Order: sequence, then structure tokens, then C-alpha cells
Amino acid sequence: MKELRGDTGDAKEGDIFDVSVFAEGDVVAVSGISKGKGFQGVVKRHGFHGGPRSHGQKHSEREPGSIGATGPQRVFKGTRMAGRMGSGRITVKNLEVIQVDTKHNLLALKGAVPGARGTLLEIRG
Repeated sequence: MKELRGDTGDAKEGDIFDVSVFAEGDVVAVSGISKGKGFQGVVKRHGFHGGPRSHGQKHSEREPGSIGATGPQRVFKGTRMAGRMGSGRITVKNLEVIQVDTKHNLLALKGAVPGARGTLLEIRG
């Protein structure tokens, strides 16, 4: 169950929405909570390339490198660093409805949807 705010149109409190509101060929947007990946480094989290594998590098292959100038004597807010990754609200747009099974209340979409199996998703037409 989920509370939706805004203009309800013809909907009243207690109405049930099922997959019959969608039709094959519709383009929808799906929102959900993405999979959590824990504490990740800058290579996986932000796509940094790291240092070279040769030329005297021993342990800095996946390190971020320099993080700022020496003038301000601090690290600027918003600097991309290692940290917790995932577990955020993600919206995937322009997914096509391939099949609508009203008997079993199933909706088949073309493309990937956010989150792990069993995650609650919000589908908007």
C-alpha cells in the first residue's frame, strides 16, 4: 500500500489499482530503491581510473589521487570520495509494456527495473 498525493481525478479512497490500467505498447516510468552496495571506493563508486600499474606505483592502483589544492587547507564539499553506494531512489524512464496479464495481475516490461527481487516499485504511465 502506498499513499499518493496530488490530483486524484475519478479515484476515491479505497479504490484498487491493478494492471488493467495499462495496455500493451504503453511507455511507463518505474521508480524504486536501488540495491545497496555498501562502502565502495572511488573506482567503483565514481568511475575513477586510479594510478598506473607501473612506474614505481606499489599500492596506489585504485586510489583517488589528489583531492584538492593546498591553499584553502581543507577539502571542498561535494568532492567525490569513497563512501556508501546504492540504496537511493532511482527512476527508469521509457520502459515499454510488453504484456498485461490481468488474470494473475502481472505486468511484463522491456528493460531493467531498479532494486532487488521483491522490492516495492512505483509504475507511472
